[in-house]
Amino acid sequence: MKKIVKLEGLCCANCAAKIEEEVKKLDGVESASLSFMTQRMTMEVEENRSDEIMEAARKISNKIEPEAEFKVLR
Repeated sequence: MKKIVKLEGLCCANCAAKIEEEVKKLDGVESASLSFMTQRMTMEVEENRSDEIMEAARKISNKIEPEAEFKVLR
Protein backbone atom coordinates (compact mmCIF):
# COMPACT_ATOMS: atom_id res chain seq x y z
CA MET A 1 0.00 0.00 0.00
CA LYS A 2 1.40 3.37 -1.00
CA LYS A 3 1.34 6.13 1.63
CA ILE A 4 2.38 9.76 1.15
CA VAL A 5 3.26 12.02 4.06
CA LYS A 6 3.96 15.76 4.10
CA LEU A 7 6.54 16.89 6.66
CA GLU A 8 5.94 20.65 6.83
CA GLY A 9 8.73 22.57 8.52
CA LEU A 10 11.47 20.02 7.90
CA CYS A 11 14.58 22.13 8.50
CA CYS A 12 17.51 20.24 6.99
CA ALA A 13 18.47 17.50 4.56
CA ASN A 14 20.40 15.69 7.29
CA CYS A 15 17.26 15.33 9.43
CA ALA A 16 15.33 14.14 6.37
CA ALA A 17 17.97 11.46 5.74
CA LYS A 18 17.82 10.32 9.38
CA ILE A 19 14.02 10.08 9.32
CA GLU A 20 14.09 8.12 6.05
CA GLU A 21 16.75 5.75 7.38
CA GLU A 22 14.81 5.02 10.59
CA VAL A 23 11.45 4.59 8.82
CA LYS A 24 13.02 2.08 6.40
CA LYS A 25 13.95 -0.07 9.42
CA LEU A 26 10.33 -0.40 10.56
CA ASP A 27 8.78 -3.84 10.28
CA GLY A 28 6.27 -3.83 7.43
CA VAL A 29 7.91 -1.01 5.44
CA GLU A 30 8.89 -2.24 2.00
CA SER A 31 10.39 1.09 0.89
CA ALA A 32 10.55 4.73 1.97
CA SER A 33 11.87 7.83 0.25
CA LEU A 34 11.88 11.31 1.81
CA SER A 35 12.60 14.38 -0.30
CA PHE A 36 13.85 17.38 1.65
CA MET A 37 13.03 19.67 -1.29
CA THR A 38 9.34 18.70 -1.48
CA GLN A 39 9.10 17.74 2.21
CA ARG A 40 7.24 14.58 1.18
CA MET A 41 7.85 10.99 2.11
CA THR A 42 6.54 8.19 -0.09
CA MET A 43 6.29 4.78 1.54
CA GLU A 44 5.26 1.29 0.49
CA VAL A 45 3.85 -0.48 3.54
CA GLU A 46 1.99 -3.68 4.37
CA GLU A 47 -1.70 -2.84 4.01
CA ASN A 48 -2.86 -4.70 7.13
CA ARG A 49 -0.34 -2.78 9.28
CA SER A 50 -0.53 0.68 7.70
CA ASP A 51 -2.02 2.47 10.74
CA GLU A 52 0.57 0.99 13.08
CA ILE A 53 3.40 1.85 10.68
CA MET A 54 2.21 5.42 10.16
CA GLU A 55 2.07 6.00 13.92
CA ALA A 56 5.60 4.63 14.31
CA ALA A 57 6.79 6.87 11.45
CA ARG A 58 5.13 9.88 13.13
CA LYS A 59 7.00 9.11 16.38
CA ILE A 60 10.31 8.85 14.52
CA SER A 61 9.66 12.18 12.80
CA ASN A 62 8.73 13.87 16.09
CA LYS A 63 11.84 12.52 17.80
CA ILE A 64 14.26 13.66 15.08
CA GLU A 65 12.46 16.84 13.93
CA PRO A 66 9.95 17.94 16.62
CA GLU A 67 9.02 21.14 14.77
CA ALA A 68 7.97 19.37 11.56
CA GLU A 69 4.25 18.74 11.14
CA PHE A 70 3.48 15.14 10.05
CA LYS A 71 0.46 15.05 7.72
CA VAL A 72 -0.71 11.89 5.97
CA LEU A 73 -1.82 12.93 2.48
CA ARG A 74 -2.70 9.46 1.20
